[in-house]
Amino acid sequence: MTTRDLVLIALFAAIIVVLGIIPPVTLGFIPVPITAQSMGVMLAGCIIGAKRGALAYVLVILMVAIGLPVLAGGNGGLAVLVGPTGGFIFGWAIATYVTGLIAERTIRDGQSEARQFAGFFIASVVGGIVVLYAIGMPWVSVVTGTPLMAVITGSMAFIPGDLLKAVIATLAARAVLSGYPLLPQRA
Repeated sequence: MTTRDLVLIALFAAIIVVLGIIPPVTLGFIPVPITAQSMGVMLAGCIIGAKRGALAYVLVILMVAIGLPVLAGGNGGLAVLVGPTGGFIFGWAIATYVTGLIAERTIRDGQSEARQFAGFFIASVVGGIVVLYAIGMPWVSVVTGTPLMAVITGSMAFIPGDLLKAVIATLAARAVLSGYPLLPQRA
């Protein structure tokens, strides 16, 4: 791991924390709020790749574990990690890795902009929505005692916002790629 890698990991951990300044939106029918920090999954994976992006989230999770108020709404501490949102928080690192892995394998220099946009969007949706939900929703079900189908149904309210986050992450990743490429290439 190079100094550049460490700087990018710390930078994206800071960006994720800053996304937490945006107040969470709570919905009455599910104990998981809408936050901007989940967009960091897409941004980190698409811009700095699987390994560095996931490590940025591991750093954020460690900050949460020691009690720093780095989550949306100024939350932090072990109680948050074992509460209803814990599955999503731990899932961030895995979802970022998957997002980055897809981006690294689909985005190439010399591709058309349309293919790059499509690759970033697909990576954001698969990693940042599908994988994250697959980890977070069962956790909510187990912790709250709510049937999984009820959690899945309630989580559908998040889809429009998450698709908007995927579009924003796609635009940002493409802009960074064209100006200062940071995404590692995989075969």
